[in-house]
Amino acid sequence: MTVPREMRALIQTQDGFAGTQTGPSITDLSPFLADLTVPVPTSGAGQALIKVHLAAVNPSDIHFIKGEYGQPRVKGVPAGFEAVGEVVAGDTPLIGQRVSFFATASGTWAEYAMTDANGLVPCRPDLSEVDAAGQLVNPLTAIAMFDIVKESGADSFVLNAAGSQLGKLLIALGRDHGIKPIAVVRRPEQAKALKELGAAEVIVTGELNPLGAAQTIFQTLKPRILLDAVGDQFTADLFFAMPSHARWVNYGKLSTEAPALSELGQMIFRGKQIEGFWLTRWMKQVDQARVMQAFVEIQERFVSGKWTTDVAGVVPLSQAMEKLPEVLAMPDGKAFIDPRS
Repeated sequence: MTVPREMRALIQTQDGFAGTQTGPSITDLSPFLADLTVPVPTSGAGQALIKVHLAAVNPSDIHFIKGEYGQPRVKGVPAGFEAVGEVVAGDTPLIGQRVSFFATASGTWAEYAMTDANGLVPCRPDLSEVDAAGQLVNPLTAIAMFDIVKESGADSFVLNAAGSQLGKLLIALGRDHGIKPIAVVRRPEQAKALKELGAAEVIVTGELNPLGAAQTIFQTLKPRILLDAVGDQFTADLFFAMPSHARWVNYGKLSTEAPALSELGQMIFRGKQIEGFWLTRWMKQVDQARVMQAFVEIQERFVSGKWTTDVAGVVPLSQAMEKLPEVLAMPDGKAFIDPRS
C-alpha cells in the first residue's frame, strides 16, 4: 500500500492538564480539537503505522482531550486512544494484517495512527469492525476487573453505570460464571433489559429509597466487590452498606460530585478497602500471558455472541467536530469515528 504524505486528523489544541473535573460529557469539541490536514507520522524502531478503519470513542478519550485524565495532553498530536486498522508500515511482521491497538505515539481520530509494535493485537477474520475497534478499553477492563470479582470468592458483586457498554460486558461475565451481578442504574427503563441480560438484581437510583432496596439485597447476596465508574455520594453510601471486607474499586468519575466518606471507621473495624483501577497500570503489572489469554477470550466472546457491541452511532471523520457530541449524548451505546468516510 502506498502511504500518502498527508492525512486528515482531529488535532489536540491544548497541552497538559486542565485542573478541572467536569466529567466525560461534551457539547463542543472546538475548545480542545481542530480538524486539520497534517503530515502522516513516520514510524521508527519498534513502531507501527496503521491505516485506521474505525476508531472508538470512550469516556477516557473525552477526559483526556479536556485535560482531566491521568496523562497530559500533547498539543499538535491527533487525539484518540483505541481503534482497528491495517498495518501499513513499521518495525513489525504484521504489515498487511488487521489489528486492534492503543495509539501510543499518534492518535486514532485520524486517517493514520502510530503505536508501539509490540502492542498490536491481530484480529480474527470473523471479528466485526465495531467489535475489533472497541475490544481493548472496555472488554479488557471487564476481564481484568472480573478477575478481581472471582478472586474475592463472593457469589455476587455490585456495579454502577450498569447500562454502559462496560457494564453490560460485566453482567454477561457474571451470568456466564455463576456470580450474581447487582446492577445500579439511573433510569427504570434500563432494569428489564439488564435483568434479561443476566443481572440478578437492579437498583434504580431514581426510585424511592434506593439505598433501602440495596440494603435488603445485600443482606441476602452479600457482595464483596463494588465496581464503580461514577464516584458519587450514592456510591459511597452503597459501599458503607456492604458487608465486612468489601472492596470499592473505582475506575471512573462520571459524577463531578465529591462523595463524603462518613463511615471511615469501617476501614478499621470491618476491614473494608477503597482502591483505584487503571487499565494502563494493570497491563504493565500483570503477567503478559494473561493479557494475551484475555484477548483470545474477548474475541471468542464477541464472535460467539456472548458479548455484543451496542452502537450509538458511527460518525465520519469529516463530520466529527459537528456530530460527535450528539452521538455521545445518546444513552447506552458506543460512538465510533470512521476516517474512511
